Amino acid sequence: MEALTLEQVAQATGGRLLTPALAEQTIHDVCTDSRKIKKGCLFLPLVGDRFDGHDYIDSALEHGALAVLTAKEPQSPVAGRGYILVSDTQDALRDLAVYYRNLFHIPVIAVTGSVGKTTTKDMVAAVLGEKYNVLKTDGNFNNNIGLPLTIFRLTHAHEIAVLEMGMNHLGEIDYLTRIARPDVALITNIGDAHIENLGCRENTLKAKAEVFHGMTAEGRAVLNGDDVLLRTLDGRIDQAITWCGAGSDNDWRGEELCEQWDDHMTCTLASPTGSWEQYIPGLGAHMIYPVTMAAAVGRMFGLTDEQINRGILEFEPTKMRMAILHRGDDITILNDTYNANPQSMRAALDILSKQSSRKRIAVLGDMLELGDLGPSLHQSVGRFLGIARIDCLVTVGKLAEYIADGAEESGVSEIYRCANQAQAQKALAQAVIPGSTVLVKASRGMRFEHLVEYLAEITPEKQS
Repeated sequence: MEALTLEQVAQATGGRLLTPALAEQTIHDVCTDSRKIKKGCLFLPLVGDRFDGHDYIDSALEHGALAVLTAKEPQSPVAGRGYILVSDTQDALRDLAVYYRNLFHIPVIAVTGSVGKTTTKDMVAAVLGEKYNVLKTDGNFNNNIGLPLTIFRLTHAHEIAVLEMGMNHLGEIDYLTRIARPDVALITNIGDAHIENLGCRENTLKAKAEVFHGMTAEGRAVLNGDDVLLRTLDGRIDQAITWCGAGSDNDWRGEELCEQWDDHMTCTLASPTGSWEQYIPGLGAHMIYPVTMAAAVGRMFGLTDEQINRGILEFEPTKMRMAILHRGDDITILNDTYNANPQSMRAALDILSKQSSRKRIAVLGDMLELGDLGPSLHQSVGRFLGIARIDCLVTVGKLAEYIADGAEESGVSEIYRCANQAQAQKALAQAVIPGSTVLVKASRGMRFEHLVEYLAEITPEKQS
């Protein structure tokens, strides 16, 4: 973060500097977690349903924070520390992020969608990184707190920013895009994620399309052209659209996809001006979308075909996003525990089905935030296991019981229904044999990375 004076912070947030003698003191970071204080930072205490960050102000100052934004008058101010009084700290975080964003005259790319936004963000950043110094969202810092904190990481060394935008409700993307003011917006797809809160896919489309609220008409949209709902935006938004995907009516296309390898794929990447053979360091036909979108964005910002090709080769997925672990006894673990919804679950199962393995095992858990549709959507995933010819299923959780029901209906013969991870460990100890490929996937709240750790413990290390 570039330095800001306390006077600048007060002006940006509409706050009152209670320590005017410190007006020219500068902060070099913004922290919202008192456990992660950095020396010289500004501590911004947030308030939630079950916590109040104001309770940790003294601790933050003791651990090195220079100043604090507070919605409460300090009773015993710490000498030598700055205090800025605001009406609401969440609003102050937003206003400070808007002010800081406006200090930088660089392009911003926003990435949202129901499935695949993190992968797409990483792919776009990898491609642009062949020519520019790129700031990108880390992990899941994509909400009303994480996005401002990402913006505060901007420095004058950065030449472009790639920001992920997540949401659970209508209005949340609108909030984020008005902070970020993107020049290019990508929407990966419209699916069932968060349908518990949104009610239907049409509302999901409405929520995702809020990304254009923070853009001028001169901005660009890069959209999944194979998504029926996204196609309805044609003519309904001010921004010019570049369509990406597998279909022949897209501007950028991934053609002749070859999935015959266990750790990568190839395709012909067709652009408006030509095509080339592209190596893709990932698995699953859904990877066509981040590849074509990243290529389209790269071309918008002046990258050559060779730079785009090389950038895709440099792509590394975020931790726990279809990470491939090769173990001894020809055992492979597909760690896709970052999150899950019906679309990503089926995509992961499709990858598992194409593995040249002696035994294909799916370890699946609850998919959350699906509301009343949860049981039927879980059951439909279960039925897909039979279509994908998966040999064995291990489920964990109450909703995952419906996956087991669907799998049983579709002919999967080896099924373990587990109430918790301890039971799942016993099932895996019995089910995993040499030559197995094991997919592990569930919503983030299920913490399935522990099952991946267990699988690594019970399988031998791969001999070099």
